[in-house]
Amino acid sequence: ALVLKQLQILQEKITPFPEIPSETGHLYWRGGKSVVSVHTASSGMLVLHRGTSQLLSADVLPWCRELGRQRSVIELDTPVVTAEQLQALEDSVNEKIRDRVPVTVRELAADDPEVETVRSRGLPDDHAGPVRVVDIEGIDSNLCCGTHVSNLSDLQVIKLLGVEKGKKNKTNLVFLVGNRVLKSIEQSHSTEKALTSLLKNGPGEHVEAVKRLQSSVKLLQKNNLNLLRDIAVLIARDFKSKPAPKQLFVLHRGGFCFFLKCFFIHPYRKEGDSEFMNIIANEIGTEETLLFLTVGDEKEAGLFLLAGPVEAVENLGPRVAELLGGKGAGKRGRFQGKAAKMSRRGEVQALLQEFISNQSPGA
Repeated sequence: ALVLKQLQILQEKITPFPEIPSETGHLYWRGGKSVVSVHTASSGMLVLHRGTSQLLSADVLPWCRELGRQRSVIELDTPVVTAEQLQALEDSVNEKIRDRVPVTVRELAADDPEVETVRSRGLPDDHAGPVRVVDIEGIDSNLCCGTHVSNLSDLQVIKLLGVEKGKKNKTNLVFLVGNRVLKSIEQSHSTEKALTSLLKNGPGEHVEAVKRLQSSVKLLQKNNLNLLRDIAVLIARDFKSKPAPKQLFVLHRGGFCFFLKCFFIHPYRKEGDSEFMNIIANEIGTEETLLFLTVGDEKEAGLFLLAGPVEAVENLGPRVAELLGGKGAGKRGRFQGKAAKMSRRGEVQALLQEFISNQSPGA
């Protein structure tokens, strides 16, 4: 088994956070304390297990994947970390915190032989002056320029949240430190209370309640899709049953209107989709009828379909997309795409009417 040799995290240069004076006295910036705690934890957390490194049969890569406001992440050079390993690691880390292990900072001359015995990523070639050593008593000693707590008990607690799949067969270990643990518990409790109120059951039943709701939503969505298909078929059949000439069909919103050589139906359906439009086009047929169908927001974004005789669609499709401020593509008598300016449907309708009129005998 590989031995957990070291945790060398790419440290940010953090200026110590002094007391900030105010008119009423002195204020201690809690964010500073949080950063200091995480800085110590991120550079020493797993090294606390130098004596029990077999708990994780993996090396820790020499950088911190994420030192964020809410959580921190380190990268492990292993594809798998078991739940048992995580629990053992968390227990051991927190035992060291309870032992109140001192953390001290000292300076050594760059040419001091002891520097060679201290864990580090090495000094830059242009380094001048003394080097800073952070000692976690009996556990670890490393070069670090960051700000640290004076005692591991100041960390309060470390909570390992779990692991995530990393890059190149590695694993990211996610953890919280100190006040961040308390804030996380507070947030989780607030969420739990809100879910209890919404779901009308206890915390232990939340997951099952959400699963039931998800199943219900899926069933409703399936039923809704079936109804939309039926509506599309009925709309098409109603159009085909009309005695008016069937050269143009426009689906938007409103009631029913009849025009010379055109048929307009306007029940605009925000819940419609591409399938809805294509079912109508299939049912009506596009050999002799020009169809302009839209779904989406009434005035802003949406989808459109222009279907009909191949030559007409090839000629009108790009012009329709341009009028609607959108993009589209098509073949074999269908041109469809996304529109950004659905409020200009009337202009498209006028364009199609003009085209139909010009195609009529004697026009």
